[in-house]
Amino acid sequence: MRDPAPKTIFLRDYTPPAFLIDAVDLDVDIRNDATRVRARLLVRRNPAYPHANEPLRLNGEALELEAVSLNGRALVAGQFTVEPELLMVPGVPDQFALETTSRIHPEQNTALEGLYASKTGYFTQCEAEGFRRITWFIDRPDVMAKYTVTIHAARERFPVLLSNGNRVGQGKENGGRHWAKFVDPFPKPSYLFALVAGKLDVTEEKIATRSGRTVTLGLYVEPGKLKSVSFAMLALKRAIKWDEDTYGLELDLDHYKIVAVGDFNSGAMENKGLNIFNTKYLLATPEIATDVDYMNVDRVIAHEYFHNWTGDRVTCRDWFQLSLKEGLTVFRDQEYGADVYSRAVQRIQEVRGLRSAQFPEDAGPMAHPVRPQSYMEIRNFYTMTVYEKGAEVVRMIQTLVGRDGFRKGMDLYFQRHDGQAVTCDDFAQAMADANHIDLTQFKRWYNQAGTPVVEVEDAYDPAQKTYTLSVRQSCPATPGQETKLPFHIPFAIGLVGPDGASLPLHLAGEAAPHAAPTRVLSLTEAEHRYTFTQVPARPVPSLARGFSAPVIVKYPYTDADLTHLLAHDADSFNRWEAGQRLALNIILRGIEARRDGKPVEVPAGFIAAMNRVLRDAAHDPAFAAEALRLPAEAYLAEQMDVVDPDALHEVRNAVAKTLATALAAAFQAAYDANTVAGPYAPEPAAIGKRTLKNVALGYLVERDDAASRALCKRQFDTADNMTDRMAALALLANSDGPERAPALVAFYEAAQDDPLLLDKWLAVQATSRLPTALAEVLRLTRHPAFDMKNPNKVYSLIRAFCAANHVRFHAADGGGYVFAADQIIAIQKLNPQVGARIARCFDRWKKFDAGRQAHARAALERILHAPDLSKDVAEIVSKALA
Repeated sequence: MRDPAPKTIFLRDYTPPAFLIDAVDLDVDIRNDATRVRARLLVRRNPAYPHANEPLRLNGEALELEAVSLNGRALVAGQFTVEPELLMVPGVPDQFALETTSRIHPEQNTALEGLYASKTGYFTQCEAEGFRRITWFIDRPDVMAKYTVTIHAARERFPVLLSNGNRVGQGKENGGRHWAKFVDPFPKPSYLFALVAGKLDVTEEKIATRSGRTVTLGLYVEPGKLKSVSFAMLALKRAIKWDEDTYGLELDLDHYKIVAVGDFNSGAMENKGLNIFNTKYLLATPEIATDVDYMNVDRVIAHEYFHNWTGDRVTCRDWFQLSLKEGLTVFRDQEYGADVYSRAVQRIQEVRGLRSAQFPEDAGPMAHPVRPQSYMEIRNFYTMTVYEKGAEVVRMIQTLVGRDGFRKGMDLYFQRHDGQAVTCDDFAQAMADANHIDLTQFKRWYNQAGTPVVEVEDAYDPAQKTYTLSVRQSCPATPGQETKLPFHIPFAIGLVGPDGASLPLHLAGEAAPHAAPTRVLSLTEAEHRYTFTQVPARPVPSLARGFSAPVIVKYPYTDADLTHLLAHDADSFNRWEAGQRLALNIILRGIEARRDGKPVEVPAGFIAAMNRVLRDAAHDPAFAAEALRLPAEAYLAEQMDVVDPDALHEVRNAVAKTLATALAAAFQAAYDANTVAGPYAPEPAAIGKRTLKNVALGYLVERDDAASRALCKRQFDTADNMTDRMAALALLANSDGPERAPALVAFYEAAQDDPLLLDKWLAVQATSRLPTALAEVLRLTRHPAFDMKNPNKVYSLIRAFCAANHVRFHAADGGGYVFAADQIIAIQKLNPQVGARIARCFDRWKKFDAGRQAHARAALERILHAPDLSKDVAEIVSKALA
């Protein structure tokens, strides 16, 4: 057990490692009682370290040290000291070989870090600090070494043995055992180490890279699951080709391997040449995967593959630089998704996720910059801010320098830093130097937390035909950062005329108007004033087109303005944004009306606008589906000073029901027109039609009449794909009609032998809006389908309830908070990382009324004072209570 007393680590205290490790020779002997790890490290003093004669300090956790030797000479007591998490050897020479032998117990490792057991074998997860659970090491990312790994195991129980790099030998051993040896030609930090020993099936394909090299791609899954990886193989080949075409980056290995495991804390891990995936992001067939699952498989495979260069070949110097690899690689997988699917729809989905999760994070107790300045437990900083906001920072650089300029910057980045552990500043400098621009101010995005607010006022002079925008930026205080300097914000705008046409963007003082309908303004000061000339009539401004920066835009749009933009804006994202703002305004006004005892009013103009979306849906069904969705309750809550979850839930549902009733015929027509004929295929056009069909079905079911429930049940019973079946099940789970229980029973009976389907079955009940949701979740924690030790099950049931069932988690009686506290205390004893992720559901507790705050505080204090509390959870809870 780790020391629960949190110790804060600061970026300002970074120093280079005292020692470097050039080579690692690992011998891993897997036995029934324990696994013995012998490690031989070739070590030398780091000339960049400022202090001489430092002792060698190696990190370790849950290791039973058996022997230590220096240059072949066994060390005895007094020549080294060993503590639970530290091995120290004083008086070492400037260059030497250190050997250690330790015992570990993967079968007892419920934290799923380091080497751990799953039902199909042994697997590793070393990011961020899991390698120290395998052997004694300088476990930090700026210590990069070449690895040779030999694995020994029982041949029948562990027929497949894998590690990073190329297999250079294998053979049989006495007693039904065997061995395999791997050499990785590329130096890597310890967090990228991987080892697998298990009973797995494999499918392999050979491909030719752009330079003509032949490489082998291998996908490893539990026995009997090979039929579920054909899409994953297609996705991997597509990602490889895309990276070659887009960035000129070629697969550099002879053998690229992906292994799927059902017990995994995260989605996937980019270990050099041996990616380890959660099964949910590798297995996909129409019987088990929805369209969203297919797209997630596609994007996650692309993400981990792209890490081969942005994360593996060039890695981060320290964990404060985590966004160097994650933000950049998220941006790359977003661009890949935009090229494969609909660019407009992908952008909408990215921003919806950012606003629902990252904006609240920026406004909460865990707010931190894209490059954090401090942390207590690094695993708590694998956040939306580091990943998704980090990707927005990269996107803004591309906006400023252009696509060609961004490619030049990437080329220079790899030219300078291939094989190195570097910083966010190194990436920004490569972009600046390649494009001859100054990004000094822009780098504030890496160091300042919070979501900037851009306030816009306008004025039109009909006599002079000029239009003026006054723009102010500010950023609210965040923990540890009371005041903020102005950001460099790329602010893309357009002007939409009364007839819906885009107007020319002719800034006063310029010789000619801007040719394109969108112009990027660089906001670098607290206030700016822009005057456009030759504007024939008062326009409606289209602001932050394409979501050009992760900011909150405040402009006094009227409902008429928003309806105009929804109908005519040339920017697809801002057409969607106008509809969301309209819905937001209507729902917030409805909440105020409800408090005054008045009915919720849905303006006829909004209904007409949504009807127009339905009429035009055939042109782009995927976009229409996004435009028809109302804002999520979590996002709506962020727009309220004091959140009333019951009122919010009731009013949002009332707006949906009003639309459903007024546009019933149009929704039925959309449902009928978008039924996809023929065999299921996860192709963009078919995905768009299915999405729109199921959004229409959702509105029809809002009427809660027998006919619409029967339609929903019929789709559930007859669906030939999981997308349609799950859409219907989720809607029935939200209904207390007679169709609900039989559907849940039927799904379970068909799903009980498939873990991924059981996850879906748990999740639809956890997110049900019925008042009985918490009682059902409590019952399901005792169901055979649930396993507290399996992260997927915990995420599907417990985190789904806490994070995605806004109204029931935030129940006025505090029952949701009591439940969450009970679960967090229990889970963190098994798996601190999973417990900490659920604890994040309390981040915004101070936005609620006094009664709910009292319940939440009591739950948080009970967690904080629980015995043997992990550092992971302690950091989250202590910051929430501060």
